Amino acid sequence: MKRICTIYRSAKHDGMYLYVDKAEDIARVPEALMQRFGKPERAMTLLLQAGRKLARANVEDVLQQIESNGFYLQLPPQPEAPLRPREDR
Repeated sequence: MKRICTIYRSAKHDGMYLYVDKAEDIARVPEALMQRFGKPERAMTLLLQAGRKLARANVEDVLQQIESNGFYLQLPPQPEAPLRPREDR
């Protein structure tokens, strides 16, 4: 499977991206999600297909979610927990 996708960055949340089919755009994205996401800022358009590498997502998962839900939401990475000193026992 391959699909031309538009990727939007969130104006409200750093590191949050929304992948949608270019032809459908955001038509299938629920209104509640769009309110949380904020005004979408177009980041890029990509041809996604099996075997392509994405920085923080599995392309097969992205394509499957777009097919079934009309979008894929990439959340910001979780901050790493700070290291704690070991307690002597």
